[in-house]
Amino acid sequence: MMGRNQTSISEFLLLGLPIQPEQQNLFYALFLAMYLTTLLGNLLIIVLIQLDSHLHTPMYLFLSNLSFSDLCFSSVTMPKLLQNMQNHDPSIPYADCLTQMYFFLYFSDLESFLLVAMAYDRYVAICFPLHYTAIMSPMLCLSLVALSWVLTTFHAMLHTLLMARLCFCADNVIPHFFCDMSALLKLACSDTRVNELVIFIMGGLILVIPFLLILGSYARIVSSILKVPSSKGICKAFSTCGSHLSVVSLFYGTVIGLYLCPSANSSTLKETVVAMMYTVVTPMLNPFIYSLRNRDMKGALERVICKRQNPFLL
Repeated sequence: MMGRNQTSISEFLLLGLPIQPEQQNLFYALFLAMYLTTLLGNLLIIVLIQLDSHLHTPMYLFLSNLSFSDLCFSSVTMPKLLQNMQNHDPSIPYADCLTQMYFFLYFSDLESFLLVAMAYDRYVAICFPLHYTAIMSPMLCLSLVALSWVLTTFHAMLHTLLMARLCFCADNVIPHFFCDMSALLKLACSDTRVNELVIFIMGGLILVIPFLLILGSYARIVSSILKVPSSKGICKAFSTCGSHLSVVSLFYGTVIGLYLCPSANSSTLKETVVAMMYTVVTPMLNPFIYSLRNRDMKGALERVICKRQNPFLL
């Protein structure tokens, strides 16, 4: 990184979580279990969608990409946190810190775009069911996924390059469990106004606008399903929307509150707790909320198991 020539710091120190020494082993086991649950749950979703032809639909295309994003998003921070808790070595090299920040931004942005795509898919399915196949064509779905991956690349790279140009002099202690962008800006001994301006502007484009698009989609969905005479159809639609909106609220609410609201009076403990919510809890909940309670996913799991037991079963 070009910032290496402008800083006297070769590594940062991650303070980690404010946990008492006697509770380290307990929390280590808890976080390890949560991380393994995230990995296994999201891998199960990806494998089932790939193996079962019944799930080769736009909804599950977006879901498989979301599961992969959640898996990678959690893997950006959790292995380092677990390693630090086990080895009691909080150091992280300068280049590794910026790399972690890049991928953290990348997969958090990717999740934001994929949630918008999923909301649009549900909007078309409920509001225009007769035209769903024509509107959500394979070309459109692949284009939405590809666009999400490309846009996140440029956004994450922009923030990483802006961070690399800053100088870090004496203080290298990060009061966090990963290389958070806001925490790094507080340690910089050079002018950070450009970084803060870009965060504010790009934050509106990457977070606020997609969040408003999701709310707009679901406002139209609610308006449409209230006109459906079938109470069963209304309950099913509300159940789908409720699960999605709960994760959307958890993800966007914590991120917007942490990065876009003034942080002068916010405590380090508060920021750490909020970060744990969207880096650990949200990716872990994805398999349960979106898939493991889904009838199609359960059916796919049963079909895959039956095929394993009887390869000649059609």
